[in-house]
Amino acid sequence: MKLGLSLGYWGKGQPPGQAAQVALAEELGYDSIWTAEAYGSDALTPLAWLGASTERIKLGTGIVQMSARTPTATAMAAMTLDHLSNGRMMLGLGVSGPQVVEGWYGQPYPRPLARTREYFDVLRQVIAREKVAYDGAQIQIPYVDRYGMKSTGLGKSLRSTLHPVREQIPLLLAAEGPKNIALSAEIADGWIPFFYSPHDPEFAQNALEEGFAKRAAERLPREQFEVACPVQVIVSDDLEAAADWIRPFIALYVGGMGAKGANFHFDAVARLGYEEVCTRIQDLYLEGRKDEATAAVPLDLVEKIALIGPKEKIRDDLAAWRESVVTTLMVAGDEATLRLMAELVL
Repeated sequence: MKLGLSLGYWGKGQPPGQAAQVALAEELGYDSIWTAEAYGSDALTPLAWLGASTERIKLGTGIVQMSARTPTATAMAAMTLDHLSNGRMMLGLGVSGPQVVEGWYGQPYPRPLARTREYFDVLRQVIAREKVAYDGAQIQIPYVDRYGMKSTGLGKSLRSTLHPVREQIPLLLAAEGPKNIALSAEIADGWIPFFYSPHDPEFAQNALEEGFAKRAAERLPREQFEVACPVQVIVSDDLEAAADWIRPFIALYVGGMGAKGANFHFDAVARLGYEEVCTRIQDLYLEGRKDEATAAVPLDLVEKIALIGPKEKIRDDLAAWRESVVTTLMVAGDEATLRLMAELVL
């Protein structure tokens, strides 16, 4: 099992000490660093900035939102970063949800699975330096008349002026639902889970097997399929106090990151056997009772998806993660936490 450093996205600005964190992770033998984006800081710029001071560690986006950029623009950025880093780029992508896609990017959300498949097809054309031509249900290159917008008819298929460092940049798909997880195993080079639990592995394993059965021969062999999973780590002798660091995060995503009936994080946690708990958390959160929603997150739920407790307990709990489909644990934390995880995992 490998370790990745999860850097997330910014709040008011770049979190202090990120460059030092990244330097320490590389020194300790971490395999990768991962940036994110929501509707503020983007994932690509910090990755380039931080990656410039590293030599070995892989540079991953966890994740780039597909609705934020056309697939050709995303491929251009990934290829450029791959050049700047001498072939260390890992492109993690996801569809996000309708509140962000339609409310922030002003793009249509329906049929996200079909759009993902088309998006990946175009990415691979660009990265392979083919002439890009695509006639999909949602993506047409060159542009044709659609959505009431007329084409000039002057568009032509183009090939990237930039020669790639590699014929394939690893493409990972963030997914929570069964169809999307299966799609990652079918078309991507890896899967980025969210709210994954190694204690309830069958759901994800079955979805992945469904996708692997349809995987094309030209894709990377399944033995090289990456599963890079964010896992929160809190070291403390007091389990409840450790869980209190994670409860607000769970309450936010289950309760507030998505509309009622269209919150994929809610669904992912509910599938772990917590549907009633999730409903209560969401109801409280949407009523503005965020403290009560946070308090409603049970300790055993936190323990299923995170690593909390004293060093010895975390060491023992890692056994389930080692036996799971996860190949990389994405962790965050202070210097002591990063050093502990390197000691226990690497």
